[in-house]
Amino acid sequence: MQVATQKRLYTPEEYLELEKKAEFKSEYRDGEIIPMTGGTTNHNKIAFNFAFALKSALRGQKYEIYIADVRLWIPRYRQYTYPDVMLIQGEPAYTETNTTTVMNPSLIVEVLSKSTNNYDQGDKFLYYRSIPEFQEYILIDQYEYRVMQYVKTATGQWLFTELEGESANLSVQTVSLQVSLLELYEQVSFNESGDEE
Repeated sequence: MQVATQKRLYTPEEYLELEKKAEFKSEYRDGEIIPMTGGTTNHNKIAFNFAFALKSALRGQKYEIYIADVRLWIPRYRQYTYPDVMLIQGEPAYTETNTTTVMNPSLIVEVLSKSTNNYDQGDKFLYYRSIPEFQEYILIDQYEYRVMQYVKTATGQWLFTELEGESANLSVQTVSLQVSLLELYEQVSFNESGDEE
């Protein structure tokens, strides 16, 4: 006879306390703590290239750009997550007095991996859409020249665009930025082997 084991659920406060002492990052999903896998060098290069393009285009303007280490709190779904790149227009809205967790990105970028592909395109996108300021979601494949872009219209619909091939250009809608896929994938080696993220 098998005995069902009950999964331990944590409060958001318990998660934040554990996260302060942790040696690696974890996400919080409505009571569950999910350890994050390490990123590949391709993943890191793509996220950096996108953030660099944003920073260059928005220099001197009232935007905040965050990469990977800043947490996002999504109250409606009780989720803490670490997007690869976030853009906030104006001032960041922090959770209470904590300046490591924000709540108001207008643009979120995720670099897809085999282990996160379905989650990033499914449930995670659902959670992100509950953020009132959220206007654009960009998913970048790390194994080939391919970008998926979702943009929220004035009527609240989400328009989908898919770009493929190194000659394609991405037109970011929430800010004035055109970036080629060749730029996004600069120094990325598609035949790179190693640990899978």
